[in-house]
Amino acid sequence: MRFFLVSDNKDTLVGMRLAGIPGVVVHTPEDTQAALERAILDDEVGIVLITEKLVKLCPELVSQLKESHEKPLLVEIPDRHGSGRGKDSITKYVREAIGIKI
Repeated sequence: MRFFLVSDNKDTLVGMRLAGIPGVVVHTPEDTQAALERAILDDEVGIVLITEKLVKLCPELVSQLKESHEKPLLVEIPDRHGSGRGKDSITKYVREAIGIKI
């Protein structure tokens, strides 16, 4: 099982390639969908890393793929500019997932 990166910028792609993770750079929702579908069809890919910017570009697609496929695991990662998440993102995620405020 291997990783695969779907990124919106070359810097993240180069950094991941240095770590041995192949990937592609895409900029449109259509290209993002094609890259994700190609990774899902590859039986060797176990984890797909996708940058936050692309998740924001096509959130419905990413959400649908996460819900409908057991494999590969889709993991959202920050890009070269850092995380776009707020300081309480984990708390918000738990609240949305199970409806409990902590």
